Amino acid sequence: MNDEIIWDVKTEKVREALREGKRLDGRKPEEYRHIEIKTGVSENADGSATVTLGGCKVIAGVKFVPGLPYPDSPDEGTISVGIELLQLASPSFESGPPGEEAIELSRVVDRGIRESKCIDFKDLCIREKELVWVVFIDLYALNDDGNLYDAASIAALAALENARIPKLKDDKIVKGEYDGKLKLSRKPLLSTFAKIGGTVVADPDLAEWHALDARFSVATTEDGYLPAFQKGGGHGAFSRQEIDSIIDIALKNSKEIRKKHFR
Repeated sequence: MNDEIIWDVKTEKVREALREGKRLDGRKPEEYRHIEIKTGVSENADGSATVTLGGCKVIAGVKFVPGLPYPDSPDEGTISVGIELLQLASPSFESGPPGEEAIELSRVVDRGIRESKCIDFKDLCIREKELVWVVFIDLYALNDDGNLYDAASIAALAALENARIPKLKDDKIVKGEYDGKLKLSRKPLLSTFAKIGGTVVADPDLAEWHALDARFSVATTEDGYLPAFQKGGGHGAFSRQEIDSIIDIALKNSKEIRKKHFR
């Protein structure tokens, strides 16, 4: 039996269960899978973390690199978020330049961090018009079990919270020495939902990810700010009432995640 037939069978099981008001793994529609976070997992990164979300596993590394500021923001540093969907994470991932899926994922995670003002870019200025910190947030999917979006978002935030700013001498990084922790003013987290045959579920696992008609991601912060939205996953649509419910659930779930896993 090839992969396409296997996923057709699993998709029908997912839909059949949801028609009966159930999820195959027994979760409630709004319920997240188990989350584990380990920080400081890389000696060479300035901040790092691994996150498991159900069967998903993502590692994140933060690296500070001195660079030139943009002409229109001479007293601000910046961030760059990238993700690699490694072949070892899923047979559907291919080697080579980032594909459409990786680009969309990294942009949604980037937008949640950037638009929430999680990091004050002025704090990243070393010398106005001359030198700033560029913060690279590199994410690597090690195993895909559905909803890499939220796993990557949690990993990025955990790595940023773990990050220390390198010490500079004569504009060069002093290896192994730091000038303190990176300050975070907010803690943005993505919450992703799938609509499957008229039912909306939080944190879709891989079988649900294959079965979805549409997905919706919303980034939330601890003070109720919503810095990013993303609709994807096909031609399915969400009603206004469904979006309102998604936002309420996202705020509640992300609050619990911050309470359990972040300072």
